[in-house]
Amino acid sequence: MRLTVSRCGLPFLKPLYEFPFSSSSSTLWPRNCSGSFSVKMSTTPPSRITHIINLPTQLDQPVSVVAAPGVSDTHFRNAIESSLFKQWLKNIQTETGLLANGAMSLKQVLIQDVDMFGERLGFLKFKADIIDKETGQKVPGIVFARGPAVAVLILLDSEGETYAVLTEQVRVPVGRLILELPAGMLDDDQGDFAGTAVREVEEETGIHLNAHDMVDLTAFLDASTGGRVFPSPGGCDEEMSLFLYRGNVSKEKIQQLQGKETGLRDHGELIKVHVVPYDKLWRATADAKALTTITLYEMAKRDGLLS
Repeated sequence: MRLTVSRCGLPFLKPLYEFPFSSSSSTLWPRNCSGSFSVKMSTTPPSRITHIINLPTQLDQPVSVVAAPGVSDTHFRNAIESSLFKQWLKNIQTETGLLANGAMSLKQVLIQDVDMFGERLGFLKFKADIIDKETGQKVPGIVFARGPAVAVLILLDSEGETYAVLTEQVRVPVGRLILELPAGMLDDDQGDFAGTAVREVEEETGIHLNAHDMVDLTAFLDASTGGRVFPSPGGCDEEMSLFLYRGNVSKEKIQQLQGKETGLRDHGELIKVHVVPYDKLWRATADAKALTTITLYEMAKRDGLLS
């Protein structure tokens, strides 16, 4: 294709071959311009940013990690050096990982997008070409990586009744306000789940808890699960630790919490606290974290795992 620019400054495209138009009928040339110049445009696609990795589970098959168009060199480097990407590579090579028994292989990873939280990588989206060796077919491999997170079921006993503390939050992806458990992502690579839970509860409800007063309900799961739950493993790597806190408060404290506005407003967190009777909690929320935590709590009680 040749890009032709008229002298009056109006660009237009002219094919390399001639149209069978007469000069009087052709509309390709502006009438008030006396001439033009043209340059050839290259149809060769620009080279992509690529990084090669060698996995111990498939040393004979190097993996190409490629940047999608629009992903800068800096963002690409942030992606492949992030804890999110490194943890995913680690996961697929564990004893229960996709590459463990040699039935599958990783051919290529396409880094599609990166969201930075300041100087820290927050979210990572990529596509992994995982091949089933028996059929030669790719398995679905689009990943939204956001890493580990926590949620806390807070039960407050007051005058013979037990209440649960929820937060009402604006959730743009579903286009709704959602009642859910206080929750949050881990901000670092240290794996301080309990510490993160304490901080999130205080930020979202104003309640200060001590880490040693909380029970990790996901720790009761079988060791094969890794002691975490996966809310949406078909598209997201998020793994959650679910905690329980139970305490005694006055009726006045319950009233103070009801409707309290909290959250980090300068970060866009518009949160309102709701207190509901625990026996009505399972019907009051569509939050998967809450419903999963209720199940773990009730099963742990049934099996005598809670003092």
